[in-house]
Amino acid sequence: MTSKHTDDRRTHSEHENPKTGEDHSNRDKNPDDWTTGDEPMTGAQASYLKTLSEEAGESFDDGLSKAEASKRIDALQDKTGRGK
Repeated sequence: MTSKHTDDRRTHSEHENPKTGEDHSNRDKNPDDWTTGDEPMTGAQASYLKTLSEEAGESFDDGLSKAEASKRIDALQDKTGRGK
C-alpha cells in the first residue's frame, strides 16, 4: 500500500510548471493586455525607469501606469542598450 504523502508527491511532480514549456509568462504579454496595466507603476519599475531615464538623458515621469512604464522601459532599454 502506498502512503498518501507519496501519492501527493507523485501527482504533484506529474504537473508541468505553467511558466515553462509553451506557456508564456506575463513578461511576454503586451502591456496593453495586462489586467492591472492601468494601476500605478510598481516601485521596481519606478526605480529602474528613473535609472534608465538618467542614462538616456530624458525626463522621468513618476505618474505612469504599469503598462506605460513597461513600454517606456522597453524604449529606453533600446536607446541605452540595456536589458534584453
